[in-house]
Amino acid sequence: MSVAARPLFAFDSSYVRELGGLYEPWQAAPAPAPRLLALNEELATQLGVDADALRAPDGVAVLAGNATPDGASPVAQAYAGHQFGAFSPSLGDGRALLLGEVLDVRGRRRDLHLKGSGRTPFARGGDGKAAVGPMLREYAIGEAMHALGIPTSRALAVVATGDQVARETMLPGAVLTRVAASHLRVGTFQYAAAHADPTLVRRLADHAIARHHPQAVEAENPYLAFFEGVVDAQASLVARWMLVGFIHGVMNTDNMTISGETIDYGPCAFMDAFDPYTVFSSIDYGGRYAYGNQPHIAQWNLGWLAETLLPLFHVETETALAAAKDVLQAFPGRYHEYWGHGMRAKLGLADGQRDDGALIDDLLALLHAQRVDFTSCFRALSSWVLGDATRARSLFAEPAAFDAWSDRWRAQLSSEAHDPQAIAEAMDQVNPVYIPRNHQVEEALAAATAGDLGPFRRLLDVLVQPFDERPGLEAYAEPSPPSFGVYRTFCGT
Repeated sequence: MSVAARPLFAFDSSYVRELGGLYEPWQAAPAPAPRLLALNEELATQLGVDADALRAPDGVAVLAGNATPDGASPVAQAYAGHQFGAFSPSLGDGRALLLGEVLDVRGRRRDLHLKGSGRTPFARGGDGKAAVGPMLREYAIGEAMHALGIPTSRALAVVATGDQVARETMLPGAVLTRVAASHLRVGTFQYAAAHADPTLVRRLADHAIARHHPQAVEAENPYLAFFEGVVDAQASLVARWMLVGFIHGVMNTDNMTISGETIDYGPCAFMDAFDPYTVFSSIDYGGRYAYGNQPHIAQWNLGWLAETLLPLFHVETETALAAAKDVLQAFPGRYHEYWGHGMRAKLGLADGQRDDGALIDDLLALLHAQRVDFTSCFRALSSWVLGDATRARSLFAEPAAFDAWSDRWRAQLSSEAHDPQAIAEAMDQVNPVYIPRNHQVEEALAAATAGDLGPFRRLLDVLVQPFDERPGLEAYAEPSPPSFGVYRTFCGT
């Protein structure tokens, strides 16, 4: 394989250097006719990379996997995972490669990762490829999540490969270049514990502590402090998902990061009408990963991380178990603290003044009972603060019940004696106007698959400014129409 004519990235490879046994060196499959479809200039700037160089043929060759840049050490990462509750001891990057790590302009270490770059030793019968639609989907949803302030991996680029991918039909192929704080997962620890001697688990934990939770080094029990850090990061992350109606769709342990970033946008989607039982994934037959189950599944996943770390917590098993249990049982409290803080902000209420649980629960019950759009309702409440109830009331088929609730809410707002204009402005900073509406995402991806990137680019322009209401974009704030039908998402593999 050729080498890029000039260095685009200053690579380091601490994962390869420190974690032998958790990867296989590999090279991407050649793309016959690579063509740049989308480039994230903002992210390139953050990485200290010249966007024009990435657009040039040598840059596109790197992004397609056709050229290995200087300093890169491409590897397919190994991990295990509980998939829909069943443990698979050997998963790994079946169609992806970690090129290496770069330091961004703020000195933060970031993985550079190709997805859809061909079969690897972990492919398990798959073709190792990806189609244009799912890769652009990951790009768009990741950028939407980033704009919403939710920790996430992001796409640097999507390149069409020029070949065809066999799915239900033949589809144009693509490679996505993903940037993440790391690709360390709960499943990475599970693989280390299942396949190697305990020294690898320790090395992996030391690597993860240095990279993501350096404060744990100073703790009396660094490995327990590390576990506490991961628990807290995941409690915060899942709360943020729930506050915007995001449903990941495949919360397997191999899709839960140690960094606390969202990763792997396969069968994910955003909820329209509020319903805790909402499921979009076509393979989630029992609703395991439904919207309302996400906090419980996160805690369940973290229990498996704790199991891999038990020997590091204490030499005596009972003592280690007791310590792990204490941390794990703190997850619901941490989650509800983050959730409550976020919900009070969405309602314009002062944080920590009183127990607002009943007020929050009663509103959600109303939204569920009357199938009210989650995003539209919260955004409309700021108008109600300023005296215009029409926008919010119009969302309810039976507005009298909402009126009774809003009387309680406004009474509480008044008791806190804040300026209505300031309250409304603060609410509009946390309640988005625009989210990736499912019908619009599908329309944009269908057009892109057919060769028209215009709808995708327009959608992306909307999603990167989710809190700023703009004239002419009213259609992007509307939920999916009834004609859209029951929405089902797929893993894209």
